[in-house]
Amino acid sequence: MALYRKTEAITQIPWYYLAAIDQYERNSNEHNTDDQLVSISLPTEIWYGIGNSSMIKDINFIQFFNGKGKDGNGDGKADPEQPADALFTMANMLLEYGPTRDEIKIALWNYYKRDLTVQTIMNTADVFKKFNRIKLTDREFPVDTDYNYSYNNNWGDRRGFGGIRIHEGSDIFADYGTPVKSTTYGVVELKGWNLYGGWRIGIRDINNIYHYYAHMSGYNDDIKVGQIVEPGDILGSVGSTGYGPPGTSGKFPPHLHYGMYKDNGSKEWSFDPYPYLRKWERMSK
Repeated sequence: MALYRKTEAITQIPWYYLAAIDQYERNSNEHNTDDQLVSISLPTEIWYGIGNSSMIKDINFIQFFNGKGKDGNGDGKADPEQPADALFTMANMLLEYGPTRDEIKIALWNYYKRDLTVQTIMNTADVFKKFNRIKLTDREFPVDTDYNYSYNNNWGDRRGFGGIRIHEGSDIFADYGTPVKSTTYGVVELKGWNLYGGWRIGIRDINNIYHYYAHMSGYNDDIKVGQIVEPGDILGSVGSTGYGPPGTSGKFPPHLHYGMYKDNGSKEWSFDPYPYLRKWERMSK
């Protein structure tokens, strides 16, 4: 946070945008390690400039070759492994377009060339800004644990409706009307009817993970797309909707289908939420 704030003071790029880019990179690059202070990593040719094949870190050489690398700690070098240099360089790349929210979005799109990446970073920035911190590790079980419920590990099971496919989540069986909660900090990305999931909600968290809640009977009145949520916020209630046109209900016992999908910057895939549900269940009681 100190580095984010320092870079903001120098460049006037709000700290939460820098933190969101860093967070996105940390969760997208499989080569990043937990001990890295900053995970922003520009391609070599962008950092050093085309023609600087020896990757000389002197800022005069980098400038001569039209590289983007900047000196963030005042040592006269632009080192991509130096956290202050990496943040200062990214901030200056954003400043090429301007410091406003819309200008930053344009800068991000021109760098990443991917709408979902830009949306994820902007949403994460909004979450960081609202809570004014980056350590957001609280979690909640997705149904109210004061109600009766049961679940098991059925991720990957075969499903037949709409064609043979695998079950991309865990089913938590509970009575109609049981409150459904947000498990995490994030932003409501999607809300509405789905042929398979009925009334469903999708939330993208700050770790590039999409949380999918399906078969709900309805939504909490204040839930809308773009809303920032935190663990424990009521999203709606358990139902049995889906497997048909809007309004279809009762084709299976009431339950919440809860799925998790990881995005790495180029593709998204489902993974087993059951171990996380067990952990969050213990945390919620």
